[in-house]
Amino acid sequence: MAAGLFTFMNAMTLTCGTKTLDLSRPAVMGIVNITPDSFSDGGQLYAGEKVDLDKTLRTVESMLADGADIIDIGGESTRPGASPVTTQQELDRVLPVVQAVSSRFDALISVDTSTAQVITQASEAGAHLINDVRALQREGALQAAAATELPVCLMHMQNQPDNMQSDPVYTDVVTEVLDFLQQRKQACLNAGIASEQILLDPGFGFGKTLEHNLALSSSLDRFVDTGQSLLLGVSRKSMIGQLINSAIDSRLVGSVTMALLMVQWVAQRRAQTGASNGIILRVHDVRETVQALTVWQRTMDFKQEINNL
Repeated sequence: MAAGLFTFMNAMTLTCGTKTLDLSRPAVMGIVNITPDSFSDGGQLYAGEKVDLDKTLRTVESMLADGADIIDIGGESTRPGASPVTTQQELDRVLPVVQAVSSRFDALISVDTSTAQVITQASEAGAHLINDVRALQREGALQAAAATELPVCLMHMQNQPDNMQSDPVYTDVVTEVLDFLQQRKQACLNAGIASEQILLDPGFGFGKTLEHNLALSSSLDRFVDTGQSLLLGVSRKSMIGQLINSAIDSRLVGSVTMALLMVQWVAQRRAQTGASNGIILRVHDVRETVQALTVWQRTMDFKQEINNL
């Protein structure tokens, strides 16, 4: 089959400890929130006040069967207005799940955390990627992440979850987000993290209005031009709800549509420049996203074959 828009001879792979992630095509990251208060699925994996480990493992198993490339495990809610948790609370939530998933499944595990101790212990328990909404700015987080030798994802967030949506203001949101991420990338390089191990996330919905989010999504070519692979998460977020006037549990179609649009925009820029950086979609609805990506990819590949005749 001829190479499609998202398949390149020089397409990169991401080394994740003992595992390797192929980023020649869009990868799907399934969200597993071990929290009682996340904005979309908080408390769904709890039995009373404790994490229901059996239910969590069934959820992970289902996501993997549906085509998830990565399982993203998080123990701190970062929804708008969320209060911080203690390090011990986060460890108690995250570590048993990382250990159980690692021992039961052949899965690539991401840990969604900003805390140095969680980074260290989760990597020892079997995590393969560090996904930090605070871009490794908490005390000791950068040094802890560098010591793991795992890939890191750096996300932009204006302020903190408890106040980030109070009144987000930018002069030029795209430039300011890019500048911040480039600064954090440089901090990672200075700490000994290799460039190819750094992913960037514009942080849709984290200290941004609908207009800010749309400006970022419409400027993904500038993020592709950084040379870094991208992690993008719009699943069920308020920007989708605002666009289609829907509640959280009615945002599936809007979320998948926006995800496909972003994949298309990134693919077009890659095709224009010959870039090899990849894209990861962080989603709640794995099956539907994978199905949509499969239709998109097979259609684009067929179109490419016809054009090459």
